[in-house]
Amino acid sequence: MIVYVRFNSSHGFPVELEEGASIAVLKEKVGRLQGVQPEQLRVIFAGRELLSDCTLQGCDLPEQSTVHVVLPPPGSGRCSDLALQHRLGRGVDSLTRLDLTASRLPTTSTGLAVILETDDEQRAREEPEHTEPRPHSSFYVYCKSVCRAIQPGKLRVRCRACKQGTLTLSRGPSCWDDVLLPERIHGVCQSEGCLGRVAEFYLKCAAHPTSDDDTSVALDLVMPNVRDVPCIACTDIMSPVLVSQCPDRHVICLDCFHMYCVTRLNERQFIHHPDVGYSLPCAAGCPDSLITELHHFRALGDEQYERYQQYAAEECLLQMGGVLCPAPGCGAGLLPEEDKRMIQCLLSNGLGCGCMCVCLPSEGAVWGAVIRCVAQ
Repeated sequence: MIVYVRFNSSHGFPVELEEGASIAVLKEKVGRLQGVQPEQLRVIFAGRELLSDCTLQGCDLPEQSTVHVVLPPPGSGRCSDLALQHRLGRGVDSLTRLDLTASRLPTTSTGLAVILETDDEQRAREEPEHTEPRPHSSFYVYCKSVCRAIQPGKLRVRCRACKQGTLTLSRGPSCWDDVLLPERIHGVCQSEGCLGRVAEFYLKCAAHPTSDDDTSVALDLVMPNVRDVPCIACTDIMSPVLVSQCPDRHVICLDCFHMYCVTRLNERQFIHHPDVGYSLPCAAGCPDSLITELHHFRALGDEQYERYQQYAAEECLLQMGGVLCPAPGCGAGLLPEEDKRMIQCLLSNGLGCGCMCVCLPSEGAVWGAVIRCVAQ
């Protein structure tokens, strides 16, 4: 298998290894290439310092992964928190095995969470000897670069100060807030000259090889349906699913979520929220359940998502007291002044049509709709 190595944060170079090779073998190869003693090297991947006696498979290193190999400066007394934890028998869990779905499915829920809790208890009784974590893709992202679709994702971490993946975590994330909110988790950056202590998490698309700057948007409400919960709309058991943040944690498959969004878009039934934006609640109509990460609406597909963005911009304009130019094929946004009835749709950078419009105030509002163009 091929592993890409970034030595002291330099450009990556490929190293070919057997699948069952150990981290010690990787250190030996990198040491020969760089002219340093292998025992001086530290190998860091996804927030963990990988110990020499571990295998690539045991470290969850997939094909074409990028690892950071660092050579601490002479006389450096710094040692990663994670290495200390390993010596004490408390290693940080691999980011590739993390499952953060529980933080979106609290046990206080009266709906899906109760189903999951009951299922977990039953599984524990049926498999009392099963202790190893089951690897699975629990992260989903919207891939902006290659796929332009919802895809399985992989979680990674870097130093917030130098943006290098040389930071070893003091502890692993235990909920989505640890991943999405800044400064929740700290660590030690092993890059020379960097004193960074804050972890910065990000996600990449797992469907294709990615570069350092090729990041994707986390879709924290999309998760694998490992408990076979039926969709609230079609009742089929599908995976992955979107789990609403209403009290009942209603589940909807992505096909039905797409239909739900398109239907509401056609009816102009999206809700404009001043803090969230143009969004939808749970498909069951539950209160206080607006989707806050609007990239979930990428499930609409490119063409419908463009309509979504257009309607969102129009709704924002209307909420601000603006109007739309009525000229055929224009529809540009206009913000009339309070004491003026005439406004010109300015032509600039390919936008606007240059026509002069007349506006009339309507009952209960400062301005009504633009009623006609009066000049070209």
